[in-house]
Amino acid sequence: MKFFKIIILWFVAIIITIGAALYQRTTGPTYPKKMDLKVNDSIYDIKLIRSLDLSERSQVKLKISDTTVKATLWFKRFKSDEDYQMSPFSYRIYPVNSLLMNKFGITEEEGFFADVPPQPPAGKLQYFIELTDSKGSAFLMKETPVVIRFKGSVPSYVLVPHILLMFLAMLFSTAAGLMSIFKYPSYKKYGLITLVLFIAGGMILGPVVQKFAFGEFWTGIPFGWDLTDNKTLIALIFWILAVFMNRKTNKPAYTALAAIVLLLVYSIPHSMFGSELDYSSGQVIQGLVLLTLFRNYRKIS
Repeated sequence: MKFFKIIILWFVAIIITIGAALYQRTTGPTYPKKMDLKVNDSIYDIKLIRSLDLSERSQVKLKISDTTVKATLWFKRFKSDEDYQMSPFSYRIYPVNSLLMNKFGITEEEGFFADVPPQPPAGKLQYFIELTDSKGSAFLMKETPVVIRFKGSVPSYVLVPHILLMFLAMLFSTAAGLMSIFKYPSYKKYGLITLVLFIAGGMILGPVVQKFAFGEFWTGIPFGWDLTDNKTLIALIFWILAVFMNRKTNKPAYTALAAIVLLLVYSIPHSMFGSELDYSSGQVIQGLVLLTLFRNYRKIS
């Protein structure tokens, strides 16, 4: 009977973890903005790009098959007073990479593409679209422009272990939290495993990913207010406390609290308030805002 209950707890932990992972995949300011677009009486499922790897083609795509359509991209650097520049969409066909070809049997990628100038890591462009079909002209996202953030390429040998370790940390954290609530002694062991996985994935590989993507290892406290780094640090502190408090005595409430905190951390959209290039100073702000304020204070004083 006890074994059956543990199986149920693990099943619930897996469901919660997968749900949290899916939530992370569908939220946040860097995942494509999805919308339905009606063009010449046909409905298209559009995904407007909001993140570009510097190793990718620096383009915005409209996945529309109607070649009678005319479209123009209007863009400018994010948070700048400069005027919008235009980049016409043109219908193009590109060969796809071998991975997609092998996995899905796709050999070509086609649609309307507009070129945009690549930006330095953490640089951003904002854009909207002007589209003309048989019904006339319309603007897409003009009042609420879409923002693209550029990032450096992160090698798969760093990114894949980082994602896997963070997923496992969340899984063991949830399992430990559930077992602590139901007073199963195994919560101590799974809590320790959670801490090890979280340190490896979040505090070791996480900064390495950040360095490849934006040029900085750590942009949280005490150097700045990068939300991804700071929420990782907060979850780490709670898990260190939970493991420490359960070293010699049974205090499952600390483990349950740490598991809840980590779940709340995962509920915060990924990359929100992340690194951002300040074009006026050439510095990456958000992550370096405290350092910037300190330097300005020294100049004034």
